[in-house]
Amino acid sequence: QVQLVESGGGLVQPGGSLTLSCAASGSMFNIYAMGWYRQAPGKQRELVARIFSDDSTYYINSVKGRFTISRDNAKNTMYLQMNSLKPEDTGVYSCNAHQFTSPFKDYWGSGTLVSVSS
Repeated sequence: QVQLVESGGGLVQPGGSLTLSCAASGSMFNIYAMGWYRQAPGKQRELVARIFSDDSTYYINSVKGRFTISRDNAKNTMYLQMNSLKPEDTGVYSCNAHQFTSPFKDYWGSGTLVSVSS
């Protein structure tokens, strides 16, 4: 069982920066990937960035060059550094962990709100 807790959200002006954190507890055995999703009101949740166990990463095109996903294995914490924020980045950002087990398991945090407006 894995528990995920996000922090770092808030209100920021366009062009500003925020860093989100996802603290994981419980067994991280066979965690294949961790990622950040976001969901704006009335829209479907979308994958923003993902980091795999081999440290490879994925970003949606709209955040490439602006967001950086990373992890600190010693702290069991994942981060999303967000720069040059735009109003369209607004949403609830949730931490996800995918466990390579039988059956596969996905764990979710409760989310942290990022609001980008002036």
